[in-house]
Amino acid sequence: MRLSRWSWMMCALLIAVQARAGQEVGDYRGLPADLAAAATAYDLAQIRSDRSELERLLADDYTLAGSDGKNETKAQDIADSVAPGRKTTYVAISKQVRKVWPNGAVLGGIVDAKGVDHGRPFVMRARFVDVWAERNGRWQVIFTQIHDVSAGRTP
Repeated sequence: MRLSRWSWMMCALLIAVQARAGQEVGDYRGLPADLAAAATAYDLAQIRSDRSELERLLADDYTLAGSDGKNETKAQDIADSVAPGRKTTYVAISKQVRKVWPNGAVLGGIVDAKGVDHGRPFVMRARFVDVWAERNGRWQVIFTQIHDVSAGRTP
């Protein structure tokens, strides 16, 4: 199989980002290069509270099904993610699940996170599932389900 110049550049970018990022991004080796790059960018955007990247990577019809049983829209999720006084200081992704089909994918796993929310430290362990869709040549998250598993339950 012969890779195009663009494919090689995407692979190099993905390797460089993963090498720099560490555990806070998932292991997306073996996925289509454009999906892997988008998933890595999304992981980093969440950690860095990067509004412009979140706007780009979340579909306009995005829904977050949260641990509290409530759904959030794209706008609500981004507002929560970039709220002043909120900072994530540690993230590790493990027990990944990856299912890919033409124009769609499910990427999930366990996320362990620590940080500060309005002056109060937080620790979180949750199972997450992100549903991705390729629309107009661009991968975006269309749905996320997250479930808190930090209360002593081991998934």
